[in-house]
Amino acid sequence: MDKTPNIAVFPGSFDPITLGHVDLVKRAIPLFDKIIIAIGVNSQKKSFYDLEKRLEWLNLIFEDDDKVFVDHFQGLTVNFCAKENANFLLRGLRYASDFDYEKTISQLNRTIGDNIETVFLISQPQYSHISSTIVREIIKGNGDATPFVPSEIAEFIKPS
Repeated sequence: MDKTPNIAVFPGSFDPITLGHVDLVKRAIPLFDKIIIAIGVNSQKKSFYDLEKRLEWLNLIFEDDDKVFVDHFQGLTVNFCAKENANFLLRGLRYASDFDYEKTISQLNRTIGDNIETVFLISQPQYSHISSTIVREIIKGNGDATPFVPSEIAEFIKPS
């Protein structure tokens, strides 16, 4: 009897990817046969870093992880999951308020996504204060955001 592979999609903007994102993926690798880090593209939203740069960075960071793949999508996350035969969504929780929001989204995804299961991992304390939004604000203010991003991309975001 063939075992259906456990494929997870970790959706997000990753604009830019942070140490918290990397930690979440590394901790999830033993749980899944394949993890697809998927950049959701919203044509109505202007990104800080272009899609190509974010894809390049993700591929660089995870190039040695044979269970991690990088892609992008438009539209509903559950439709991307169906296309990739993914049966899990991977999400991180930093605060209690994250849970309230993510719980609602996971219930909607389960209903419209053919019973896709959302797996939540709690952020480790040393990363719970880091978000892409905060990192972007530090960069915009010409501050040093390198302590919050993977070393592979630190040189690309240093203040000018």
